Amino acid sequence: MSFNEIQFELDPLLEKDSIFIMELPLSKLVLMNDANFLWFLLIPRREGVHEVFELCEEDLLQLNKESNFLLKELKEHYKGKKMNVANLGNIVPQLHIHHIVRYEDDLAWPGPIWGSQETKAYSDLERETIVDEVRKLMRKEFGDKYV
Repeated sequence: MSFNEIQFELDPLLEKDSIFIMELPLSKLVLMNDANFLWFLLIPRREGVHEVFELCEEDLLQLNKESNFLLKELKEHYKGKKMNVANLGNIVPQLHIHHIVRYEDDLAWPGPIWGSQETKAYSDLERETIVDEVRKLMRKEFGDKYV
């Protein structure tokens, strides 16, 4: 475990706006608490990293593996029309990669989701269902070690 991982703390805004799903080898996987969209974040556990290019080569490969597996599983399971992936960081500088399942009938289609609607929190049942489903999907590749 590196010093940067030991020192890692999740940005308070991400903590407030998200629901923990599981830890992966590199990243924390969370669900954004906005029921308008199926919207997930991968947050590499590396303190002080704001840009993808700041990751070492090994971490870049692992992030790519986690991201691609997540995208594939979400698209297949939730039958999305398109998968959106973004790394903005304009408000929260801590490196985090958005993974959003998009549908032609979603509230922002075909535009970006940011600022399109007031956020709507998940109900307890919705939240528990999605967290359980995504954990099960991700365990196919990463096992139970990281939950």
